[in-house]
Amino acid sequence: MSSLHDRHRAVAPDWLALYYQDPIEITHGEGRHVWDAEGRRYLDFFGGILTTMTAHALPEVTKAVSEQAGRIIHSSTLYLNRPMVELAERIAALSGIPDARVFFTTSGTEANDTALLLATAYRRSNQILAMRNSYHGRSFSTVGITGNRAWSPTGLSPLQTLYVHGGVRTRGPYAQYTDERFTEACVADLEDLLGHTRSVAALIAEPVQGVGGFTSPPDGLYAAFRRVLDRHGILWISDEVQTGWGRTGDHFWGWQAHGQAGPPDVLTFAKGIGNGMSVGGVVARAEIMNCLDANSISTFGGSPVTMAAGLANLSYLQEHDLQGNARRVGGLLIERVRAAGAGVPAVREVRGRGLMIGIELTEPGTDRAAPDAAAAVLESARENGLLIGKGGGHNTSTLRIAPPLSLTVAEAEEGAAILEQALRAL
Repeated sequence: MSSLHDRHRAVAPDWLALYYQDPIEITHGEGRHVWDAEGRRYLDFFGGILTTMTAHALPEVTKAVSEQAGRIIHSSTLYLNRPMVELAERIAALSGIPDARVFFTTSGTEANDTALLLATAYRRSNQILAMRNSYHGRSFSTVGITGNRAWSPTGLSPLQTLYVHGGVRTRGPYAQYTDERFTEACVADLEDLLGHTRSVAALIAEPVQGVGGFTSPPDGLYAAFRRVLDRHGILWISDEVQTGWGRTGDHFWGWQAHGQAGPPDVLTFAKGIGNGMSVGGVVARAEIMNCLDANSISTFGGSPVTMAAGLANLSYLQEHDLQGNARRVGGLLIERVRAAGAGVPAVREVRGRGLMIGIELTEPGTDRAAPDAAAAVLESARENGLLIGKGGGHNTSTLRIAPPLSLTVAEAEEGAAILEQALRAL
């Protein structure tokens, strides 16, 4: 009988990547741990790409899903949907956006796709500003605004995209500046760019770039951008697919580190809110959300089952102060990871906030990416019972650490010890 890996290769696209030389099948999970088909247990520091936000098999969420599925699984947005309205009310209030409206989708890609539709329709322009090293999804329109070559399979796009400096603090022409000077230079670059364009619809930005390797600008940069954008009537879309729900510890939303000029016009979310269920969405001011002049619905967005999961998960998150836990345990974890990387020539930088931590690896003594080193650490960590992720863009290779927000101090210590062993083996 063929192995599951052989069967996968026979039916799945070649570009559908798998981790590890000997890929694993995850069969079940509990808390911060998962098990593979051979019965091996792993401490999960990647959470299905930042999606299992609270815990695996969280009883409150599985109970809500089971009870809702026992009543009705699907109806579409053509009918009133109590769980959808209740979750929308809570997210609108949390968003910080005045007079907010919420539209649910099934993924972060679809959420960003919807945000682009709203912004271009509202502004009557197809010009978009995006950040270098960014990632916004897998659809035709979101690939077209992604500033990361490794995740951009085509240069064709319905949008005209211009890329702005600022998403990566420690690389590029402004890396040597102080934070204040870095922000001033990026704002000057934005001002200069707008002097060469036609009317721009929006700037879309991740407060912390996810796939790009957990890079971020100095706090306040997007507030400084916002002041420029406002003078031109340009919308600000904050892509919170990876940074939302308290993962950064210091804030509930990533944009709040840049909130001096107010909230974004549009906010997109996904991943963690469903704790593994397929939930995404868009929050926008009513005048923006309501600007479409044609019919639109969602067949699967706002499904009663996924909304029940989101409600239960959000309640658990808030009642157990998981944002505070991300700040406290994440602060400990990043200290331990920095100590683990100290003296390892391949470790260029350990960065992040909360439970969103990146370890950038390079060829020792250079700024060149070290993908083989990243693969070696990934394999070594798995062999010793730890699952982590990887990312990076523009000649970078970064290990990505993003455990469920209920991570304990003991689990943080355990994971850091495994990481230290893997890094020192380089």
